[in-house]
Amino acid sequence: MRYNKLSAACLAGLTSLFSSTTAFLPHTTIILNKHQTVKRSLLPSSKSLHMMIPQKPSQHNNINDPYTLSSPKFYPFSTTNENLHKLSASKSPNEEASDGSASVRQLLGLKGAGAETNIWKIRLQLTKPVTWVPLVWGVMCGAAASGNYHWIWNPFDPNDRDVVLGLTDAAKGFVAMILAGPFLTGYTQTINDWYDREIDAINEPYRPIPSGAISEGEVIFQIWFLLLGGLGIAYGLDAWAGHDLPTVLLLSIFGSFISYIYSAPPLKLKQNGWAGNYALGCSYISLPWWCGQAVFGELDRPIYFILPILYSIAGLGIAIVNDFKSIEGDRELGLQSLPVAFGIDAAKYICAGSVTLTQLGVAAYLYSIGEPTYAAILSALLLPQIYFQATLLLPDPVANDVKYQASSQPFFVFGILATALCLGHHDFDALA
Repeated sequence: MRYNKLSAACLAGLTSLFSSTTAFLPHTTIILNKHQTVKRSLLPSSKSLHMMIPQKPSQHNNINDPYTLSSPKFYPFSTTNENLHKLSASKSPNEEASDGSASVRQLLGLKGAGAETNIWKIRLQLTKPVTWVPLVWGVMCGAAASGNYHWIWNPFDPNDRDVVLGLTDAAKGFVAMILAGPFLTGYTQTINDWYDREIDAINEPYRPIPSGAISEGEVIFQIWFLLLGGLGIAYGLDAWAGHDLPTVLLLSIFGSFISYIYSAPPLKLKQNGWAGNYALGCSYISLPWWCGQAVFGELDRPIYFILPILYSIAGLGIAIVNDFKSIEGDRELGLQSLPVAFGIDAAKYICAGSVTLTQLGVAAYLYSIGEPTYAAILSALLLPQIYFQATLLLPDPVANDVKYQASSQPFFVFGILATALCLGHHDFDALA
């Protein structure tokens, strides 16, 4: 009964959203630069999803003006046509992996993917399943930090062997991971690819949208399905956990909003290196942590917010690594990623410093609250990260970006889990 009013409000809001969206079909011309022109045409199948946002006026149709538009653009989902695919085809094609992993790479959304015509596999590729892992891990860390997750049969604690309770918590955790991974991360990746289709035509022309492997109407449907489905799951988790305040739903709405403004005009946070990379780090670390902790416990202490936010600063550094490979396209389209704004040499030190100093600060905090063992574990996990920074990241971040991430990140994410376990087992009341 506690959700009746909230349900009515959500239903009314969604009805208003869908009924108030405009239905226009303008043709739009966007100038990437003075040599490249991309025309967009809105599809009838998605016309009811477009909301108009005024654009910078242009008195003359000057092709050297990047804001030149033949008519207004319509958001959130303006569309393009085959000229974008021609631009994509003019770039170097994707080289399929020769080690037999091309089909697996396609499903995971990785470079070296094989060509695919099955629409469901293409839809899955668009959500980049390989990026679900950090969010799923974050939910697990939040559950650990709650101190209230029950095993099905805990070999270390004879008082934690309630099979029914353990199965219930396992089911809650699984649903929370589905929310954070396939639905909301899938939504984030799909909408990011949608708004990145011009830059992907330069950097990654083999991606589903610039290559024309999936239609624009199908992409728009996928965005809405994953977003609304994710919010529905979040609402269900709040009801399952017995929340008076729908914490998981509010976190999901906030995270979805950040995902939108990260990728979409007019804010497009990713155009700003600092704001964009921190938003990315927060989305991948703080939000899933808070989701997992809210499902199993309470977010009732400042430290439950402070530590995930600190780890999100480290996540900013990790996000910078992903910008090195895109520096050519970012510079061409005027995106101010940190490697573009500061240069590769400065950006690589910002990356290494944010990752290292943040974890040192967390380790110092754990030691200060009387948890020297966990502080030592976190410090030990930091040492190999520093080694890989010195041998891979700093010498050549462009050539070694993937190798560095694969070598260093496992130690980083286990450090997050160690911190979460420490919070879950620590008796904060004893310090009061």
